[in-house]
Amino acid sequence: MNILTKALYSACMLLSITATAQNNNPNLLIIHTDEHNFRTLGCYREILNEDQAFMWGKDTYVKTPNIDALAKQGALCTSFYAASPVCTPSRASLISGLYPIATGSHKNDLPLKDDIVTFAEILKNEGYSTSYVGKWHLDGEAKPGFEPARKFGFDDNRYMFNRGHYKILREDENGPHAVDINNDKKKSYSNNINSATEKSFTTDFLTDRTLEILERDKDKPFCLMLSIPDPHGPNKVRAPYDEMYTHMRFEQPHSMTAALKQAPKWNGKIKKQVSKLNQKSMAQYFGMVKCIDDNVGRILKFLKDEGLDKNTIVVFTSDHGDLMGEHARHNKGLPYEASACIPFIIKYPGKVKPGKIIKTAYSTVDFAPTILKMMEVEEELPEFHGQDVSEDFLNAQSHKDNDRIIYITNAASRWVAAVNDRYKLILSPTDSPWLFDLGKDPDELINFFNDPAYKEVADRFVKELTKQMIQFGEPALEAGTLKYE
Repeated sequence: MNILTKALYSACMLLSITATAQNNNPNLLIIHTDEHNFRTLGCYREILNEDQAFMWGKDTYVKTPNIDALAKQGALCTSFYAASPVCTPSRASLISGLYPIATGSHKNDLPLKDDIVTFAEILKNEGYSTSYVGKWHLDGEAKPGFEPARKFGFDDNRYMFNRGHYKILREDENGPHAVDINNDKKKSYSNNINSATEKSFTTDFLTDRTLEILERDKDKPFCLMLSIPDPHGPNKVRAPYDEMYTHMRFEQPHSMTAALKQAPKWNGKIKKQVSKLNQKSMAQYFGMVKCIDDNVGRILKFLKDEGLDKNTIVVFTSDHGDLMGEHARHNKGLPYEASACIPFIIKYPGKVKPGKIIKTAYSTVDFAPTILKMMEVEEELPEFHGQDVSEDFLNAQSHKDNDRIIYITNAASRWVAAVNDRYKLILSPTDSPWLFDLGKDPDELINFFNDPAYKEVADRFVKELTKQMIQFGEPALEAGTLKYE
């Protein structure tokens, strides 16, 4: 065989291997938002009663047809929780399959331990092209911190930035960068929002880079995680989204007034409570959600146009929720549903039954072992804290529900909780135990812990929570500060 023939043979073999890999190995695309209230998605409103679906009024909602289409074509989880509903620890648990305390990143701005093995590292070893676009928040204090030196398996991390909620990004010969806030460096990411365009606004910019990478990698197995830093505050969005919802009147959530009168001590200091909604801010949040949905549509169209949709697993999720006035609070960090329960949707054509609803409780620690099993990774996997629950997604059932109890925690151990699809037990150092019955009291206002009718539930949840805290090294348990009565 002469040199030319050998070269042609090698090239043909490489093309054959690439084609086979593309045919046999599903691609993975994760679209990950930040501080996203699940009630802003139509697919979640559809499965809630009216009282819960339209928390800010029956005519006050944003349409999300593209994310809704993902849910119709795949599975939606109703009880998927952040292992810790704060940015850094939640992200650490999602990529590692470990509880945050084991990752080194159990509080915001703490960097991951060097030895953490992510699902991306495992897929990279399986021959996948791995990329990360958007907010990372796992590399310490760097801000914005583009292209961190430690990649954790994401080979292409040019558009990964550590932290910050800049509204405008640009790229030049020196690479991507956040546009200066303003000349005097005031701490606002949105002073220049009026100059944002469909090319420079962060959600659009990151989507464009995602599409470029997908175009580059479309002929080989790929794993790409797009981490959009919206709809996290500041609640500002570019035109025309900034005016789309200003005509709406946002009503107070049911729990706001009740929380102003009486709330658990772990809810926080009264002076931080919200007594009324900022109408403009709420409208801007809706605008951010709409912009995200439109960009999801762009990505899904690309996959379909390129014939990639049939062999690409698409996941839509977030790091935590946003209370948006519920319990007289904004943002996250609390065990309430709007803070700790996150959207989780997965589409896998031919494998996950379209329109499937899963009520079983999961948390972000379950993601890595589950997705790797669904992708039939053959490499020996590390020991995860989360469980492989892939069968729940892959079986032929249209609905899935069991009594699984999971453990979630606050980043600073202000509280710990045990949750299933109906009940939620919260222990803390500052208050007596609270037990919510989400079936009878979805607004989470009534404490059933000392109700004799709930003794069996309360005892079972205390026992299971204690067991899991021991198993996963919960610092609050070791400190002996939690109140059990």
